[in-house]
Amino acid sequence: MSATSSAIHEASAEQALSVTQLTARLKGLIEQEFGSVWVAGEISNFSRPQSGHCYFTLKDDNAQLRAVIWRGTASRLKADVHDGLEVVCRGRLDVYPPRGSYQLVIDQLQPQGIGALELALRRLREKLGKEGLFDADRKRPLPTFPRRIGVVTSPTGAAIRDFLEVLRRRWRGMEVFIFPVHVQGDGAAEEIATAIRQANRLQPALDVLVVGRGGGSLEDLWAFNEEPVIRALSASRVPTVSAVGHEIDITLADLAADVRALTPSEAAERVVPSSQEVTEVMQNLHTRLQNALSGRASTLRSRLDSLASRPVLARPLDSVNVKSRRVDELAARLHSVAKLSIREQQGRLAALSGKLETLSPLGVLGRGYSLTHDKNTGRLLTAAKQLSKGQRIVTQLGTGSAVSIVDEIHKTTNR
Repeated sequence: MSATSSAIHEASAEQALSVTQLTARLKGLIEQEFGSVWVAGEISNFSRPQSGHCYFTLKDDNAQLRAVIWRGTASRLKADVHDGLEVVCRGRLDVYPPRGSYQLVIDQLQPQGIGALELALRRLREKLGKEGLFDADRKRPLPTFPRRIGVVTSPTGAAIRDFLEVLRRRWRGMEVFIFPVHVQGDGAAEEIATAIRQANRLQPALDVLVVGRGGGSLEDLWAFNEEPVIRALSASRVPTVSAVGHEIDITLADLAADVRALTPSEAAERVVPSSQEVTEVMQNLHTRLQNALSGRASTLRSRLDSLASRPVLARPLDSVNVKSRRVDELAARLHSVAKLSIREQQGRLAALSGKLETLSPLGVLGRGYSLTHDKNTGRLLTAAKQLSKGQRIVTQLGTGSAVSIVDEIHKTTNR
């Protein structure tokens, strides 16, 4: 080796960097240059071990980039991260010295073409919809005249003031129970769900429960799209009203509640009737009832006058007198007919008596004839040949009878 080559080699050895040094310098340069960068790509090789961290590869047609989402950030993601999802990420490049590799540490991620919140909302709506939590046949009507009303909302927001103001203006004599909660931010959904369950345990039971807040962005209203709130609304035994003040977008709470109100003020209008309208209805019913009763009374009065003008009601005894006279006439006719019938029967009886007298054996005896019977046998004797000497006979005369003994018998010859 020449002297020149040896010198160059010694100089190069003195200036050479170790792998650690080079990696450290690269790490510093990369992290300084790419402290915050947006990257678009497709997720592949996604994994989420028990640690809660998310590991995957971002790729496009020509390159790949390792990426990681630490557990704290991953717990706040609204999107459902999975293989094949096209995303836009924001993060910082980080060099991992033990492997000499770099990776993107992501602190924000959203699907391409649709915001993360919209995607999460769509997927949760599909999931809960399949369970039937939004079915129309689960909806219950609100009571017409509620006495006990519960409100789950922020106690300091404009929503509760508007609700109470409209409530007082429309109806009186109610009890209103306010269940104070945070309506946005971390933990708001759990507070709202817990308050709904507490309202259902209140005794005596509430007649209706209003859950809502004032208007805001989709992020502000997100607590009313979270699963704990939706399940609590669906499980409520008390009829519910969703009063999330956002007329354009529909929250999942609107779909789960029995009734949706566009604003807290409208919720008050849906919950209680208007005293003025009820008064008008009552007055209208009173007028209709009065007119109906007057008409009915007039009709009955006309019928009564018509009936009263009839002779049977004007002179009710006339009919009785006519019937009484008719009875007298019939009685007289009956008496005459009876007398005539009696005379006729008497005549017939006299005729029959004469015939009977003529035919009676006693009548014949009265004219000098007699009947002779055997004393012992009682047999009627009509011929001398029936007699014997010494026979005791009884002779029946017109009046009385005589017993005699046959002494002589004179028989005559039949001609």
